[in-house]
Amino acid sequence: PITIKATAREVYDVTGAGDTVISVFTLALAAGAKLPEAAVLANYAAGIVVEKSGTATATREEIEGVLK
Repeated sequence: PITIKATAREVYDVTGAGDTVISVFTLALAAGAKLPEAAVLANYAAGIVVEKSGTATATREEIEGVLK
């Protein structure tokens, strides 16, 4: 099993969070990431979108920002 450390977030709306996970996870795998790396990226991206109201996206810059 893979364990991913959780980060506390201000959750405003979970609409689209699952879609974000699937999209980012699949994109990361297609780009050559290993399963744990893809899972971490997908988790970060979902964390970004739940902080926004309504159906939202996570930009490349936002994802890069949480990785730093």
